[in-house]
Amino acid sequence: MRKFLLIISLVPFVIFAQDKEKDSIGTEEVNIVKPYTPTIKDAFKLKKTPKQGKDKIQEKKEVEYSINSVPVASTFTPSKGKAKSIALKHKEHVYQNFVQVGFGTYSTPVLEAFVHTSTTRDNDLGLQLNYISSNGGIKDIVLDNSFADAIIGLFYKEQTRDFDWKLNGGYRFQKYNWYGLLFPSNFTQTQLDAMDVKQTYGNINIGGNFKYYESFFDGAKVDLNIFSDAYKSSEFHFNLSPKFLIPIVDELIETDFRLEYISGKFDTNYLNTSDIKYGYYNLGVSPTFKVIRDDLKLDLGAKLVYSGATESSQESKFFIYPNLSGSYQLILDVLSVYAGVTGDLHQHSYREFVNENPFVSPTLLVGRTNEAYNAKIGLKGRLASNISFNAYGQYKMEEGKAMFLLNSAPIAVTEVYQNNNSFGVVYDDVKTFSAFGELTIDASKELQVGGNAVFNTYNLKTFEKAWNLPNLEATVFANYTADTWFANANLFFVGERKDYYVDNNAFPALIANIITNKSYVDLNLKFGYQFKKRLTFFAQANNVFGTNYEKFRSYKVQGIQFLAGIKYKFDLDY
Repeated sequence: MRKFLLIISLVPFVIFAQDKEKDSIGTEEVNIVKPYTPTIKDAFKLKKTPKQGKDKIQEKKEVEYSINSVPVASTFTPSKGKAKSIALKHKEHVYQNFVQVGFGTYSTPVLEAFVHTSTTRDNDLGLQLNYISSNGGIKDIVLDNSFADAIIGLFYKEQTRDFDWKLNGGYRFQKYNWYGLLFPSNFTQTQLDAMDVKQTYGNINIGGNFKYYESFFDGAKVDLNIFSDAYKSSEFHFNLSPKFLIPIVDELIETDFRLEYISGKFDTNYLNTSDIKYGYYNLGVSPTFKVIRDDLKLDLGAKLVYSGATESSQESKFFIYPNLSGSYQLILDVLSVYAGVTGDLHQHSYREFVNENPFVSPTLLVGRTNEAYNAKIGLKGRLASNISFNAYGQYKMEEGKAMFLLNSAPIAVTEVYQNNNSFGVVYDDVKTFSAFGELTIDASKELQVGGNAVFNTYNLKTFEKAWNLPNLEATVFANYTADTWFANANLFFVGERKDYYVDNNAFPALIANIITNKSYVDLNLKFGYQFKKRLTFFAQANNVFGTNYEKFRSYKVQGIQFLAGIKYKFDLDY
């Protein structure tokens, strides 16, 4: 700074010297009596957006710059600077691996683990394990109601200068029982003891993804599932989803492709008269023109899907869907409005139905749902700096919407899942109106609370009710995190659902019955305490109210459940 002020003080001498072309500047000693010490009031601020006059702005003229070097001698010597030390806060180490074990009531062991390592800086190899099981013991249930769910997965991923890629694979095993008899009193104890209501599922999964940098080919995802059960059912489901990015001027066209194939077989239908085969291949393309203008974001596109059927009993179709959505910030970082009209073809699978309801019979009709349109408009933003919200209204039309329906017992029962204790899948054209609201409050740095609710109304073409679909669902949560401990609470509410069955015992005058599954509330609590950097103790209580509510007709859940365990974190490199 002093050097700069010195040069400024010498400017008059330089100008004076330039007036005399013949003079030369000799070496002079300059004594600074008092350095210039500027204050804030001496500064002025330039306007970021100066006003322009109404006259036409003239074109810029080419300006040539030249430097007239003038030698200036000075005995000023700047003092050496000293480095300023900065106190850094200690950053808590994040461990990359963990193993968690626990045990709870109803003889429920739990195991979860994630372990990974790398051989170079650019790759990663890992293993994931999940296991939970129970011996059952649900109140007033006369059949075996134990279950087990185990998952093992492996992955390998690598990064290069131009692209990343990942390969993963795994196996999942599930065991459930058709224990939900609609009329258990109709059976003798001998008949109940003879029933083997066990069903097992196995799923082999192989997949991966590829991400390319700075290329019109953005990447692709691939997924293969081979699914089977204990009743000789089998399913092969393959998905490939490449993506391309095509720049046009300053905008971007994002194009997604869809290549899907599914083929499956059930050994018999529900009445044991023939087998069931299904197969589809879905080819689709979805170009989307993306527009970003300050506070406005638009996605303008469409979806084209051709769905072919490999079985003669099924029909091939061509579908066109809108893919329009956008958002606009009414108040920056405070309030936004968003809307959209979309649609899609949803390909169902046996694996998907089992994950939603493991008590289905191995005799399903696996089809497609044509979501002709799905219109949504909503608002999201902040009511205060620590309160955020989201609310929208939605209206959609689905042709062939899938719903679970209780299987009616045939006159001649030959399989254990034919005793009004399993579910099938039916399809209907359904128009659904939904209203959704969500609120989240950051009460403090440690505490966050919130909740959401959705209300649905259904209009069906064929059936009288939307089977096993609730009109109201809600969730309330609270999360507290301190330095060495945490606590979570989750409250779930599900409204009434309707189901249906036919009483074949009244043959030949068959009686159709609509039954109501009552609404239920489920409260879950979890607590954890870290008494060492690597070791954490946790305890949780599920279904705190202890009610044996029914998620599906006659399928009661366990009462209040307690579980406790420890979690150990570690690094393989240490």
